[in-house]
Amino acid sequence: QVQLVESGGGSVQAGGSLRLSCAAFTYAYSSICMGWFRQAPGKEREGVANINSDGSTSYADSVKGRFTISLDNAKNTLYLQMNSLKPEDTAMYYCAADWCHKTKYGLRSYEYMYWGQGTQVTVSS
Repeated sequence: QVQLVESGGGSVQAGGSLRLSCAAFTYAYSSICMGWFRQAPGKEREGVANINSDGSTSYADSVKGRFTISLDNAKNTLYLQMNSLKPEDTAMYYCAADWCHKTKYGLRSYEYMYWGQGTQVTVSS
């Protein structure tokens, strides 16, 4: 079992920045692989970014060059640095995790077993 707690969301103006955090809590000692997803009202959940155990990362085309995903293994915390925010980035952002059983993880929601409750990001123009 893994509990994920997101934080760092808020309201900012276009062009601003936010840094999201996702703290992972588990009684198990197995490694977890993690990613970020988002969902705006009336829209499908979409993958934003993820990081594999080898450190490789993937980003949605819409956020490339603006968002950066990172993982602090010592703190068991996932981060998403979001710069040059746009109104289109407004959504509930979710942290996702799974046991690192697959060779490679991507931006497909079905790859991840555990999900956080989400943190709201609102970008005004």
